[in-house]
Amino acid sequence: MIKHALSVTRDGDFAQWYQTVVAEADMAEESGVRGCMVIRPWGYGIWERIQRLLDDRIKATGHENCYFPLFIPLSYFEKEAEHVDGFAKEMAVVTHHRLVADGKGGLVPDPEAKLEEPLVVRPTSETVIGTAFARWVQSWRDLPVLINQWANVVRWEMRTRMFLRTAEFLWQEGHTAHASADEAREEMQRMLEVYRSFAEDDLALPVIAGEKPENERFPGAVATYSIEAMMQDGKALQAGTSHFLGTNFAHAQGIRFQNAEGELEFANTTSWGVSTRMIGGIIMVHGDDDGLRVPPKIAPWQIVIVPMLRDQPEDEAIVDYCRGLQGELAKLSALGEPVRALLDLKQAKAANKRWGWVKKGAPIVIEVGGRDVAGGNVSVLRRDRLYREDGKLDSRVIARDDFVGAAAALLEEIQSGLHAEARARLEANITRVDDWAGVEAMFVESAAKPGWADVAWSRPTGAALDQVVERLKALKLTIRNAPVDQGATDGACIFTGTPAVERVLIGRAY
Repeated sequence: MIKHALSVTRDGDFAQWYQTVVAEADMAEESGVRGCMVIRPWGYGIWERIQRLLDDRIKATGHENCYFPLFIPLSYFEKEAEHVDGFAKEMAVVTHHRLVADGKGGLVPDPEAKLEEPLVVRPTSETVIGTAFARWVQSWRDLPVLINQWANVVRWEMRTRMFLRTAEFLWQEGHTAHASADEAREEMQRMLEVYRSFAEDDLALPVIAGEKPENERFPGAVATYSIEAMMQDGKALQAGTSHFLGTNFAHAQGIRFQNAEGELEFANTTSWGVSTRMIGGIIMVHGDDDGLRVPPKIAPWQIVIVPMLRDQPEDEAIVDYCRGLQGELAKLSALGEPVRALLDLKQAKAANKRWGWVKKGAPIVIEVGGRDVAGGNVSVLRRDRLYREDGKLDSRVIARDDFVGAAAALLEEIQSGLHAEARARLEANITRVDDWAGVEAMFVESAAKPGWADVAWSRPTGAALDQVVERLKALKLTIRNAPVDQGATDGACIFTGTPAVERVLIGRAY
């Protein structure tokens, strides 16, 4: 019987297991403000890695970073009715600019400091950026405009969970303007592919890229595409979105340009983004009953060296040996970057430090004691393969030089192995279902974690779509997306009985 590091297991209580990993891996903690979290250094270090790798990909496609204000005039949202309706219930609003004493030891808004126009705390930036685009774009020569910003946003969620759904979260949001709809659609697809390849290659997170149904579109969008990841409990997580906005926002914000023939046209715009929600996906896809397992590409520290010190004279030699090892590892390159190795010299028992790094998910933990120094060895613990078949920790004594020579390949093996494990799980839990009875059997009658159903779909709209949504809602299901490049579809839609035009994935989601 293996005694795991966490007090709760995935099979026992997945929701509580998730919260336990967030806490025990030092990812984040409550802040004192409902729905807002303190992201601790290990959790923020993972976000920094996500930022760096994704930012490089975004810039490689020709986009430039910029920054727009946190506060947006309410009138900007009122110009785009569908957009404001989609976010109205989640908007935080600033109405006063000063506080005064209430005479009872407290503070209240000063009635004389009421703002002439309320300011919305940024839930997304289409309106404020669209207003800027209207100033920047005059001629076809000014297009395309390709920008991105890294920022925080506020959406006043009623039910919150760290990383997955918080009132304030961190993200990047890209915004572009183009001379034609074709160019804008091409941009939308380009960034969807950036997200897909980033998730697969850097996060080891298998995803399905596809188009959202009409009812799941971003408010004001003509088309919305997403990447969907499957968590270990079979639920879906929308990990990123890319939107074609057509000329909807251009009309509302006045983004017009003079074309080559001298005629005025409205620009076609796009927006796209991913957020700290991705970290929640990494936890739920790669975590195990001992904590988090971080893919090496996004691990703040890929190799952690833990000296086993005993307040003895030989401690100095052990630390020197570890410093030398750290220096050798830092000269290596793995997964396209220098290896990130940490020497943990905190004043704590070696065993406690080891288990702390296991719970955080550092890809490789090295322990070095006096015998290792004398023998020129290291004790290696791989976070992706923690136990032997007999249930004991699989800590392997390896010659120091051999480990240094193999370290880069080992990190690459761990990265690809985590991806392969998650990909196999995803594919094994997508089931082709041919009728509604099969959906009910899968999501109601089955005791197993159901995963997703792959069903025929006729793209109903209006009242017919509303009926489908209500039918799915009764089983707590949603349509995730229609996978791209799926080929020809035959048969009848399981909802309407009319000829299908594509297949969609349905399931429960976070």
